[in-house]
Amino acid sequence: MIRCIFSRKVPKLSPSVISQMLRTDRHGTSVYFSTDHCQPVRASGRTTTSNRISRWGNNHSPALPVGKIRYCTQPAEALVSPCLQEENLSQHPVVQRLFKGLVEGQRASLAESITLVESVHRRKRAAAEALLQLVLEHLQQKRVKWKKPSAFRIGLTGPPGAGKSTFIEAFGKFLTDSGHKVAVLAVDPSSSTTGGSLLGDKTRMPELSRDMNAYIRPSPTSGTLGGVNRRTNEAIVLCEGAGYDVILVETVGVGQSEFVVADMVDMFVLLVPPAGGDELQGLKKGIVEVADLVVVNKADGDLLPAARRIQAEYTSALKFVRPRSQVWRPRVIRVSSLTKEGIPKAWDRMTGFRSKTWNSGELDMKRRQQHRVWMWNHIQDSMIKLFRQHPRVQRSIDAMEDRVMRGEVTPGAAADALLREFQKSPKTSNAEQIKHDEL
Repeated sequence: MIRCIFSRKVPKLSPSVISQMLRTDRHGTSVYFSTDHCQPVRASGRTTTSNRISRWGNNHSPALPVGKIRYCTQPAEALVSPCLQEENLSQHPVVQRLFKGLVEGQRASLAESITLVESVHRRKRAAAEALLQLVLEHLQQKRVKWKKPSAFRIGLTGPPGAGKSTFIEAFGKFLTDSGHKVAVLAVDPSSSTTGGSLLGDKTRMPELSRDMNAYIRPSPTSGTLGGVNRRTNEAIVLCEGAGYDVILVETVGVGQSEFVVADMVDMFVLLVPPAGGDELQGLKKGIVEVADLVVVNKADGDLLPAARRIQAEYTSALKFVRPRSQVWRPRVIRVSSLTKEGIPKAWDRMTGFRSKTWNSGELDMKRRQQHRVWMWNHIQDSMIKLFRQHPRVQRSIDAMEDRVMRGEVTPGAAADALLREFQKSPKTSNAEQIKHDEL
């Protein structure tokens, strides 16, 4: 057996060097490979490598088996199991266990699956993509059978202090009491200084947190703009696969231009407090013109007159906003999360929106367009990573940043220079490549 020991200090080895190592290692010396280029040795049709860590030359193993030798040049981090050639990850035991738990509606499997898709580790990302593919196929089968989507996705947003969490507590309990299974994806802002997040939305939902027909998952924004998490869209798919038929996405407190959640959900609901501004606020372009329903919250007690006034002003203002749907015009309603007044009416408006848009085909087209939007979002995220990892950019970026900070060059000119370096492919001659591989 050959022991494959990983070390980040070992560069990628050329096939000629590996062959030489194999010839000299018949006396029992271990074989070392780089973690950046996992090259497990396969002999006689069986993988003969393991993950044991040791120092160079200290481990000994039996003589090498004789047989055809192949090498896997896939990055080790892109695989679930290191030292193995790329396999069908959908058949991996962990992926199969999580998928089975999701289909059976196990909350623990859903929590573990969301943690998996939120991971930035390359091996876990590969497993997450395999799991998501299985869930999508499962949802597609359910959709063909039922002739409609299995879940209603609702985005809830609003300025800080609008009472989003309190509204979800009352609204979610109303839904579970009506026989629905509710999943709440609450996004909490991350600190720009420490990167930490409080994740305290569940403390405002004590009754809903104890409801077995509800699942609440707080997640940090992790620096993502727009009021949502980078992986919120994938978490929605997992909740839908776990059998939750109403999925509520609560964003962080947002302003007039932050409505990324509208590209994830079927219906976009804007919550405003009674002191939410005058009629001019409704005329301003941005978050109001993409809202399908405006909910004036806290319409109780001393705030009831103010809530009625805001409802009338937003109703008047929305008449001047061009509707995005041919079958639905945005409505403005009042609710009280404390007295539960208006909660059933809000649900009636939402189900009416879903029925009209689905029958007209708009809802199906909307989901298709959302898939395209998030494909390009993933491409943008990946391009930033590729840009920073490019060899020419890495050699120039520190010096260029120093010049920008000293005022020697404008940020735009520096960015153009780095982009020109990125567009140049790192070409090296064969002799230089062999020399680099043998180092």
